[in-house]
Amino acid sequence: MALPAATDTSTAGRAAAWALVALSVATTIALAAVVPEVSAGRAVELVWPWVPSLGVEAAFYIDGLGLLFALLISGVGIFIALYSGTYLRGDPHLVRFIVWLGFFEASMLGLVLADDLITLFVFWELTTVSSFMLIGFRDNEEKARRNALQSLLVTGIGGLALLAGFVFVGDIVGTWRISAIRASGDLLRDHDLYLPILVLFLAGAFTKSAQIPFHGWLPNAMAAPTPVSAYLHSATMVKAGIYLLARFHVVLANTPEWIWTLTIVGAVTAVWASVLAVRQTDLKLALAYTTLMALGTLTMFLGADNDVAIAAAMTFLLVHALYKSSLFMVIGNIDHSTGTRQIDRLGGLARVLPLTAVAAGVSAMSMAGFPPFLGFIGKEAAYEGALAIASGP
Repeated sequence: MALPAATDTSTAGRAAAWALVALSVATTIALAAVVPEVSAGRAVELVWPWVPSLGVEAAFYIDGLGLLFALLISGVGIFIALYSGTYLRGDPHLVRFIVWLGFFEASMLGLVLADDLITLFVFWELTTVSSFMLIGFRDNEEKARRNALQSLLVTGIGGLALLAGFVFVGDIVGTWRISAIRASGDLLRDHDLYLPILVLFLAGAFTKSAQIPFHGWLPNAMAAPTPVSAYLHSATMVKAGIYLLARFHVVLANTPEWIWTLTIVGAVTAVWASVLAVRQTDLKLALAYTTLMALGTLTMFLGADNDVAIAAAMTFLLVHALYKSSLFMVIGNIDHSTGTRQIDRLGGLARVLPLTAVAAGVSAMSMAGFPPFLGFIGKEAAYEGALAIASGP
């Protein structure tokens, strides 16, 4: 009787994976349909009353920034769902994994499209919960449970700090709507509570995007299955903090506190992570530290009061998500085929894994910034942004 049950589980897992692929494709098509309108400068708004007595609404707002992140989340999600169905084929808990992966994708979409502070916070915490479940997917392994708990505590505490910042902002501006708050930058920057608000916002952003000294949870989260690493920790979740900094840049930036904090923390994170990356022999850990390096660079760019630096940050963010998620999936293939990720134990794999070798070469060349790959554009934008920061306003 055990064999039919195993077969049923496998069939259900594949069906769940294909269902998530279909949902991700549909979401991507729906988002792509509003690209012309958003490109013309017309944001799309969706509002439903949630707690009318408190003025809280389930409000969503699709502008250029939100659309960029949303397309990244749903687009990369298509390939992660496809990859997961194959990578975890035969796993008796594949259905559970796919459900949590889809829950995470929906949470991230809600986060980047929210136009209400409370709505944003709810989805922010939902990403924390779903990532906890995905990192600890191998719940029979003590390491997975421990590292999942670490990520939950670090990002959860940061989320509570962020909620306090939201309460202050909502009280000062008199509205929970983010689109309205973004027009109140001078009011917030000149307020006596600006510094506490900034500290609370940065606590939320820095914990989510693993900036020093909150960086330890991200490398430890590599205990998760490779599809989780490829999706949550290169293309989506760790970029939530970057999204927060970008979304509220017009409100909180252009002060010495903002500029110096983001520049110093971002630079230290990028340099320290690059040093740690070259010391790793585990391929997955090496990629994790290069992700930290990229997050530090993005944070540093967002500290600038410079349009060139901001554009460079968004370009680099997109490019990094594409090549890094590809490289994580490549390493997953290698680990799945050889049983190891230790670089000193690997060699000559191009003969037995030719397609994986091609994918690794293309992704690595994009990461290195070789033309004609998209990474070349991202690296050039990063250099231009760095020069713009160095030259000052």
